[in-house]
Amino acid sequence: MRTQVAIVGAGPAGLLLSHLLDRAGVESVIVETRSREYVEARIRAGILEHSTVQLLHEVGLGERLAREGDEHRGIYLQWPGERHHLDFVDLVGRSVTVYGQTEVTKDLGKARGAAGQEIRYEVTDTAVHDLETEQPYVTFTGPDGTAERLDADVVVGCDGSFGPSRAAVPDAVKQTWERVYPYSWLGILADVAPSTDELIYAWHPDGFALHSMRSEHVSRLYLQVPNGTDIDEWSDDRIWDALATRLGHGQDGWTLTPGPVTEKSVLPMRSFVQQPMRHGRLFLAGDAAHIVPPTGAKGLNLAVADVALLAPALAALLRDKDPALADAYSDTALRRVWRCTHFSWWMTTMLHQSGDPFDAQLQLSQLRWVAASEAGRMGLAENYAGLPIGF
Repeated sequence: MRTQVAIVGAGPAGLLLSHLLDRAGVESVIVETRSREYVEARIRAGILEHSTVQLLHEVGLGERLAREGDEHRGIYLQWPGERHHLDFVDLVGRSVTVYGQTEVTKDLGKARGAAGQEIRYEVTDTAVHDLETEQPYVTFTGPDGTAERLDADVVVGCDGSFGPSRAAVPDAVKQTWERVYPYSWLGILADVAPSTDELIYAWHPDGFALHSMRSEHVSRLYLQVPNGTDIDEWSDDRIWDALATRLGHGQDGWTLTPGPVTEKSVLPMRSFVQQPMRHGRLFLAGDAAHIVPPTGAKGLNLAVADVALLAPALAALLRDKDPALADAYSDTALRRVWRCTHFSWWMTTMLHQSGDPFDAQLQLSQLRWVAASEAGRMGLAENYAGLPIGF
């Protein structure tokens, strides 16, 4: 096969990139290890920044988002005895929208299918080759066992932490930074209406808790747990009891309503950045280049920002023979990556128990400052609601 852009990975980053390239008149083919059903069912992020929502509407992907997305003006910050609302619209003029990554992926898959996008699902042995030449290519084995080769002008890695793209950048030219946090999240999906109108971020001596949601009928909740936690040790009743304690059930008359748990898992927390995000004719986007803990709701939004920068850069390179934007892509993207990495680290370390009583007092001091200071509220709101793409 031959195409202009070979995209490795059919998650939101790869699908959105193909959509944006198509609008610019650039052809692409996507290869993906998993099945389409698996990709569309993966439970991931659920908060879309203002700039992400704007982009999806601008490129014709906002119809169902407008109908089913739940716009939120802000969040609640909480610690025992106190709950404070931060109104992002009042503070910085931007809101966020609750709309699951699964739904974004479904919308993208439907749009790409209608456009006749070539997507090869359930491939194995994917590898990228000749990246330092002008004739890079991707090899893989199809579902029927046939060895295949995809020639391209450019390869884009949207294949996450464990795909072949990140590893294809030579050690001699890359730098990496990583922070592994000493705690994880135990997350559940529950078939019960949310007990709050907007997300609650709760600091508690027992550990962090978060009340989020996926729809008006489905709640998404998280508990801080130690690394290595065995999910089998947490019964549904134990989870709901811990959530009630940490989220302040009974505080000022507020109640947490439990319901049937349909999914639960343990998510380790880490930050990771690799640069550059380009090597020869290989470009990295999304989790292939960076990982953030989910506390700041930045993972999916960073991937969207990456491909929003990359699509016009590749169009200029391939259609107009102008390399300027492609040459600047890595540096431009990394400015926003590091800003979001810092914000995610800040939210994480402000809200999670480290076991150090001194740290706990510093966290409470910081939370009180954020809640009481307009500058503190505005800083959190500006970062959470999202900086402009290309910041």
